[in-house]
Amino acid sequence: MPSWLNDAVFYEIYPQSFYDSNGDGIGDLQGIIEKLDYIKDLGANALWINPCFDSPFKDAGYDVRNYKLIAPRYGTNDDAVHLFEEAHKKGIHVLFDLVPGHTSEEHEWFVASKKAEPNEYSGRYIWTSHAFEGIGGHPYIGGESERSGCYMLNFFKSQPALNYGWYSPTEKWQSATDSPEAKATVEAIKDIMRFWLGLGCDGFRVDMADSLVKDDTDDKAGTSAIWRDIRAMLDREYPDAAMVSEWSNPVLSLKAGFHMDFLLDHDRHGYKALCRDWENADAEYFREHDIEEGRKAAASRRGSFEPLPGERADKSYFKKDAHTDISFFLSEYLYCYTQTKDRGYISLISGNHDTARISYGLDESELRLFFAWQLTMPGVPFIYYGDEIGMRYLADLPTKEGGYQRTGSRTPMQWTSDVSKNCGFSTAAADKLYLPVDTECGLSGDGNANASATGVLQQFSTGRDVADQKGIDSSLLSTIKALTALRHRYVDDLGADGAFTPVYSKEGSPLFVYRRGSLLIVLNPSDTEISVQMETPLTDIAGQTVYSLGDVFLAGQGLTAGPQSFAVIM
Repeated sequence: MPSWLNDAVFYEIYPQSFYDSNGDGIGDLQGIIEKLDYIKDLGANALWINPCFDSPFKDAGYDVRNYKLIAPRYGTNDDAVHLFEEAHKKGIHVLFDLVPGHTSEEHEWFVASKKAEPNEYSGRYIWTSHAFEGIGGHPYIGGESERSGCYMLNFFKSQPALNYGWYSPTEKWQSATDSPEAKATVEAIKDIMRFWLGLGCDGFRVDMADSLVKDDTDDKAGTSAIWRDIRAMLDREYPDAAMVSEWSNPVLSLKAGFHMDFLLDHDRHGYKALCRDWENADAEYFREHDIEEGRKAAASRRGSFEPLPGERADKSYFKKDAHTDISFFLSEYLYCYTQTKDRGYISLISGNHDTARISYGLDESELRLFFAWQLTMPGVPFIYYGDEIGMRYLADLPTKEGGYQRTGSRTPMQWTSDVSKNCGFSTAAADKLYLPVDTECGLSGDGNANASATGVLQQFSTGRDVADQKGIDSSLLSTIKALTALRHRYVDDLGADGAFTPVYSKEGSPLFVYRRGSLLIVLNPSDTEISVQMETPLTDIAGQTVYSLGDVFLAGQGLTAGPQSFAVIM
């Protein structure tokens, strides 16, 4: 296990929207280099950079055309090396985004595999025996190649699935997981990883990590065996390199060899109930309705960032007027935590390029409490660029590069409040930008209101930009900087490895009290004061508050947490 992960706080960068250094309207690697001091000052000491490899960008770079070439719009391979070097000088690790399940249809491997004449890439993708034989139960394309066969897709039409074999082949054209062609695909991915690790990259976030072996078992036995093999290679050759999976099942993914796995806002997952309950049926719904009915309702809305008309009010845990408890999340989390705490880390995110921004449902005070909680939980936290300043989700943007409803979470970073200068993102003309900036980024109060899923206007005390929040103690940015500093200062307690024990959580009560090592942490996200008697005396807690938001009082076994309060006590 790379030791640096214990004190890691990650910052996710969507490179085309972070900072444009050359005025072409698209963010680039040099732009990231120029903002490394900002990232360090924020308290983040690790980066996850979304795909920056050569691509036709039909899916924002998740359709790779050349794994070993930086896309020209972002710079060159030399720029990537320079980024690694400059980041390392500042104590910042860098993960690239690896897409192992598919390539672009323009990748040279796929171009070769489409040829009628057999060649070394004929088995690199999944093809049927002839052009009139489809792939039952899986998406596929036929009639677009010299080769007589249909090929399987891994997601969009532009993303043919790489061949890692089938767990139990039933057709002549289905490779076994130990077939030469399946093994060749695994070795090709290892080769890509070695290439970038050799240039200074510190590891990879792995896209759709559970999607390799087709018709795999429920516990992903075939896919897991591949990742354990890759992990063994890393342990031998690059022991400080880290991998985080897009799997959202830490019990499986960490056993498969990943160092970290995200908890994501997938349907029927407890993470969704924290701050995006308006997207999906939540714990209350499942308690009140038949479980299968609830699952069908959730599945019918998958991918929606909007509530249905007339739906119940937002019951997210961090909504101050929701008065819900943390039990739905905590029961799932504790199961994952107890099953995996010696294997790796669960990563809690503020959001990512696939989710509606966290500010869409939470106001400024609610955001503060979410980050206070996120940055004092075990595992390795990830902050999505712009979430630290409360950037808004822009719901009405037309799709860009396969973003669809996700596009509104991918807009340019807001460095300043000057909309006439693209909020400091780029010197290009506004119509040349990758995506438009939020024209209300510099406004506060009602002028910067963000309509939540319940129709409530969410106000901000400052502009939602770095310049307006920098140096303002009450700003969201300053709050997050204070919290990351706290996490680093008390790393033995608050780091990824630090002990975690829930002390108080009850159905029907928003109060959550937990220990991290020698620290006691109290969280009350509701708008109502809560007083309780703890079941056991906290004899080892002296009562010294080292960080607080709002008022928390501890006296013997009595605890009072004021409205929207948070405290770290030792």
